[in-house]
Amino acid sequence: MKYLCLVYLSEENWNACPDTTCFAFAQQLAQSGHMIAAEPLHPTQTATTVRVRNGQMSMTDGPFAETKEQLAGFYLIDAKDLNEAINWAAKIPPAKFGSIEVRPVRELDLSAATT
Repeated sequence: MKYLCLVYLSEENWNACPDTTCFAFAQQLAQSGHMIAAEPLHPTQTATTVRVRNGQMSMTDGPFAETKEQLAGFYLIDAKDLNEAINWAAKIPPAKFGSIEVRPVRELDLSAATT
């Protein structure tokens, strides 16, 4: 099953974990056969939030939520169950400086689709 491990960091800890450490972990995850994809994100001031309401698009600079920790990157992994996904998430290096949200990826339900 696929799990998305979302890495959240405060702005003070954005660069606390060196890229080389994260890369080494990604290599370990890939060698184990569990990694599907992983990418870091630029800081939140580079984000743009897009909304469409009543057919009108609006854009806002920055992230949607005003929270202490912001989305810093992700690891998309393949794990046999939530426990295995959590065990991998605990090893993600930035977990020492922020938090990792683990969420199962769901398949689209196309059974009710109309043509």
